[in-house]
Formats: sequence, structure tokens, C-alpha cells
Amino acid sequence: MNDQFLINFTPQETRVALLQQGAVQELHIERSSARGIVGNIYLGRVVRVLPGMQSAFIDVGLERTAFLHVADIWEARQNGDAPKPIERLLTEGQSVLVQALKDPIGTKGARMSTQISIAGRLLVHLPQDRHIGISQRIEVTEEREALRTRIQALLPQEDPGGYIVRTMAECASDEELSADIAYLRKIWQEIRNRAKTAKPPSLVFEDLTLGQRVLRDLVCADTQSIQVDSRENYVKLRAFAEEYMPQLTKLLEHYTGERPLFELHSVEEEIEKALARRVDLKSGGYLIFDQTEAMTTIDVNTGGFVGSRNFDETIFKTNLEAAHQIARHLRLRNLGGIILIDFIDMENDEHRTQVLAELNKALSRDHTKISVSGFTSLGLVEMTRKRTRESIAHVLCEACPTCGGRGEVKTAQTMSFDILRELLREARQFSAREFRILAHPKVVDLFLEEESQALAMLSDFIGKPISLHAESSYSQEQFDIVLL
Repeated sequence: MNDQFLINFTPQETRVALLQQGAVQELHIERSSARGIVGNIYLGRVVRVLPGMQSAFIDVGLERTAFLHVADIWEARQNGDAPKPIERLLTEGQSVLVQALKDPIGTKGARMSTQISIAGRLLVHLPQDRHIGISQRIEVTEEREALRTRIQALLPQEDPGGYIVRTMAECASDEELSADIAYLRKIWQEIRNRAKTAKPPSLVFEDLTLGQRVLRDLVCADTQSIQVDSRENYVKLRAFAEEYMPQLTKLLEHYTGERPLFELHSVEEEIEKALARRVDLKSGGYLIFDQTEAMTTIDVNTGGFVGSRNFDETIFKTNLEAAHQIARHLRLRNLGGIILIDFIDMENDEHRTQVLAELNKALSRDHTKISVSGFTSLGLVEMTRKRTRESIAHVLCEACPTCGGRGEVKTAQTMSFDILRELLREARQFSAREFRILAHPKVVDLFLEEESQALAMLSDFIGKPISLHAESSYSQEQFDIVLL
């Protein structure tokens, strides 16, 4: 597979596109304003200890003091003894090394822990622990034990520390595991050195940027090039790679072309397609994506594809093409949770098996954990995809202010009936000389034409004149009734 990473930097945001055989497969976006502090490590100072709440407030240099509960203090849970009260562990003015667990929300400060964990590509390093844990997703007992034995053999004798083996390590070689151990130990040594010389409150380790995380987590043996369109950030990424992953430096390239990098490779066009509800297939069929709170539904339609042989064959070909496009768009849009796919009904069981096999094959390239349950009794394919981050639509878009995210607005006629009912209510409640309707031009036009008789009858009924005023700034569902 010819993997290619394109990294587009602006001061406001970083965008990363993964291309496989020239087609955009994944898109990652990180905005400077929305970048959280989870994973950051601070040298903080204890401001207040609250024995009644078994908590402490820590000054880490942020706008609000951070919160540390006794349950998040690593020392309190050691040796299997009963947890010590917080007043015996911390004193006001004391320096303490903490890691952010939660971002500040509203009036609440960030939540901290004294148990440090540093994430690598294959492993998570727990420098204060000594045990080796295995990801719960690796379910086979023999595989878990084999991995544990391999890790133990690779660890240095002096100060080994603890590790959690991630799911990605299941198929990793000893060389890759050793490289990850070396990287994590180096990071921890740097954190310790900075903590010794720093004055609280100060930041001693910042979680990696999107560009650095791409180098750490996504770049693999199939990667041919990593193009960066910013000189400053190219230098930073190169320095990061030289220090921690020297084998990747030869893949980094600084793009200096005149055309924007994303435009050159049609990534901007693909982003627009990823936000659209409808996705056209080459055969003439199309897909409809509906993302809701509970699940995502995908509907497959033949559209303009009539085929050349027979109806069954037409359906089969459309479904096969749809399977590949669905797998690609799940990655591109980063859709997670429950996903229901409504393929076009197939009578032939062999066709159903082949379509399902093709879907599983296309999904196998996805890094995210996926579970496909197969066809239900209703002919739908049920699957789940782990939510790793917000979908592209949630990052780039917001609910329409006119329809509130429904995707539909009330017709002008519906609004005219609503206004007439509201007028009647107000006429019974208030005594006014005249009523004036302020509404969208389409609604006002309807009152002047088709619904003019209904308005005149209501005016006679309440015994008050009713005037109209078109407001072009109003949405179709907006209106006001003014008492004159």
C-alpha cells in the first residue's frame, strides 16, 4: 500500500490527510483554540488541602486552580494498605508532580492525578509502577501471556518501570517494541530532569501535537512520504523524528509548491464530499449518510445504474461498490458508535456473503476497532466502530440555526396557519387597536394571495384590522405579532 501523509499547518489549525493509492482515506484536524491539556504533566504547588472533601487545590499555572482527589494520589494506594487521608500526604506550599486527567469545564478547574502515564505507539509507560498489564481487547489468554513474556525479556534490568501493552502491539516485532520502550524511557528521563530544575507552577511535559502524534502512531512500513507545507513546522517535526524516531527522517519532505498542498491532491474537495449527506458511486448508484445522536444509518440506492445483464447482477455490483465506499467514508468522516447499513435487498445468499466479505476486507485497513455482526433478520448490516474522536461533521459544522439540526423547515403554508392561531389567541388575551404581522417574505406573500381570504375572515371575526410587514432577515419559521 502506498501511504502518503499530507500535513497542512496554519496558526489556527493543523490538518493531516492520509492518502492510500492517491485517494484520501483519513482526515485529522486539531485547532489551536480547542487543544486540551489532558496528558500534560505539571510541577504544581499545593494551595489548599480540604480534609472534609479529601481533596486539594493545586496551582499549575492555569487560570483556575486544579483539583486533586485522594483517590488520584498514587502514594495513597500503595502496598495494599488502607488509603491514607489526604492531610497526611500533602501540605500547603508543597511541590507535586501531577498529570491532567480532565480539561477545565465551565467554572471547574482541571482534574489531576499524581500517577504518571506516558503513551507510546505500542505501550503506555507507568514509571511509578512495576507490573505489566495487557489491553483487555487482546482476549486470547495464550497471546496475552506470550506478550507479557516478550515485554519482560525486553525491559532493562535497572529501573524497568511498569507498562500497559496496547492492542496495536499484538502483531509488533521485538524491534518495534524495543524502540517504543526506548522512546518512553527517554521521555520520562526528560520529564524528571525538567521537574528537578523547574519552579512551581510550571509545565514540564506537553502532550504531543497532531503532527507529532501522526509520526508516533500512524506512520508505518507502508508509508512512502510525509509532506509538510510549513517550513517552521517541518523543522520541528524533523527534530522530533531525529530525537525519537530517526528511521522516519528520510520520509519527511518540505512542500514548497505554488498550489496549496491540500488543493493539489484534491483533499479540499474530499472534505466537502465528507460533509455531504449524499455520496455518488461511479456506477450511478449513491449512498445516503444520516448521522444521529444514537447511531449512523447508511442507505444504498441504485440511482441511475441499470446494469447490463439482469436485475440481481445490477444490485450485486452496486452493493459491492458501496461496501468499499462505506469503509472509506467511515474513516474519512470518522463515524463511531452503532452503524446500520441498508444494502439493496439481495435474494441470492451467495451475493450477500460476498458483499459482507468485501465489506470486512475493506474495513480491515481501518486502525480503529470495528465489529461487524452481519445481516440482521431485516436485511440490515449491523456494526460498531470505536469512537476515538469527534466526527468531521461535529468538528467543522454546527446545527443549522433555522431548523435546529432537523434538516427541514416548516412550509410557508404551515407557518401561515400557526400565525392565524396565534393571532386569535392574542386577540382574546389583549385589547389592541390593530395587529401587525412581521414574518418572512414568502409567508407574507402567501397571506396576500392564497390565504388572503382566511386573513380577512379572521380580521372580521376579531373586529380589528390586521396589517402585514415582510422581514427579509427573518427565517421562514420566525414571526412576531405586534400590538398597535
